This record gives sequence, C-alpha cells and structure tokens, in this order.
Amino acid sequence: MDVLVANYASDSDSDGDAPAATAGEAAPVPPEPSALLPPPPLDLLQPPNFGSRVRSFPHVEGNYALHVYIPVVIPSDAKKHLALVMRRAASFVPDLYAIDADYALSELCKDEQKLEKVLLSREFHVSLGRTVAIQVHQIESLVAMLRQKFRSQQRYWMDFNKWEHFVNDDCTRSFLSLEVTSTGLPEISKQITMVDDVYRLHGLPEFYKNPRPHISLAWALGDVSCKLKQAIKEIEKSQSSLGTSQKSNLRCKFSHVVCKIGKKVYDICKLAD
Repeated sequence: MDVLVANYASDSDSDGDAPAATAGEAAPVPPEPSALLPPPPLDLLQPPNFGSRVRSFPHVEGNYALHVYIPVVIPSDAKKHLALVMRRAASFVPDLYAIDADYALSELCKDEQKLEKVLLSREFHVSLGRTVAIQVHQIESLVAMLRQKFRSQQRYWMDFNKWEHFVNDDCTRSFLSLEVTSTGLPEISKQITMVDDVYRLHGLPEFYKNPRPHISLAWALGDVSCKLKQAIKEIEKSQSSLGTSQKSNLRCKFSHVVCKIGKKVYDICKLAD
C-alpha cells in the first residue's frame, strides 16, 4: 500500500517574544545571592510540546491558522475496545504518542484510567478542509459563507470502521487513525465539497482529490509507515481471532461543524440531540 498523505498543522497563530528593554531604561538590580532560587530540574527544561505537530506553512504576522472540522467524542461503550487496540499498537510501535497530548502511548497504556482520561476522553476531529493560513480581513466573510453553506444540515451516522496510517506532507509525522469508508462517507464527502467552495472563493487551496475522512488517535515522529502497517495487521488479526472483527470500531452521530481560526472557535452548524 502506498504511503497515505494527510495535512496536519499547528493551530498557533502568534510567535511573539517579550520586548527587550529600550535604551535609557535603568538596568535591573540583581538579587542578593541568598534570594536566588536553585536551578530547576533538567527535565523541566524540556519544552512540553517537543514532539507536537508543526505548522506546515511559515508564520506571518497578521495571519491565522484556519481549520474546519467535525468534532468527534468517543462513546463510553467504545472506549474499552479502543483501549485494547491502543495497547496492541504501543507494543508494536513503542515511539507512538497520544494525539495532541505528547504523552508516550506506551506509558499511558500502563494505567487504564490515565489512558482513558488523556487520550480516549478528548475531542477528536474529522477535517473538512486543509489547515491553511488566512488574513484577518478574510475571517468575517469566510465564517459567514460557511454558516450559509451548512444552514440545512441533518444528523447522520459515521462508522469509523477501518484502521489506517497516514503521513503528513513533509513526512515529519505519522499517524494511527480510524477511517470512515462506508456509513457516513457520502455525507462527509459532500461537506468537504461545500468547504472547498468557500475556500475557492477566498483563494485558498482545496482539500485532497480523493478525501479519506478519519480521526487520528496517535502519532510518531518521521515516516514510520512500515511499523504502523505491521501494527494494523496485528490489530486486525487479534480482532479476528477473538471474534471481535466488527463492522465498526467506533460509531457516532454527526451533529456539529466547527471552524477554528487562530485560537478562536466558531460554531458553523450545531444540531440538537
């Protein structure tokens, strides 16, 4: 199977530093030696996001990262099954991390409560458009057009029925994901087309030609396709041997589309339960 490619980017919108002191300001008086604190432990000097997803486009002052997606929350009755799969995956790919959390999956799997809290209880997303940079003057019209496009949506089921691996465009990150290949695929594909229409009007790049709607649960540095392929093969084999090869690993209803611009979140459509 060829390497699957997906676009992932950071949601950060600012990289500003604290301003330096200007000429003429009095230099700060150093504290007395007795007032100095001891140096921090070395592990605290490691930035918390040392392995998080990197922006796929350069930061430009006044630009904001745009991401349009369907939020997905894992139902309680699916968490036990997914926890077993995550343990299996971590045993074959020990350098996996929980998505967006930067916790080693192998460590989380040692504590069932922590695995559920850090990974399986968070909000996942199905991307409906590429993560791209937009300018501040585009925000109002883009949000308004998206809301207009999605004004008459209805609820539908999404079956995440296939384990798959994806690699980002520059091959710096690999992802273990659950893909929608049947129930829900026509509806999501139509929604991607709707987002593409709005992107096109704003001069933004459209989504991939053959969309592969999915949620990602874990990631690793670099291109580890071979390891992930083997892990998926073993996951499918273990499910089959236990008689748990099921139509869907995760099933949930569509009810919400979100547009995140920088650090601000806009509801594009939200359907009542």
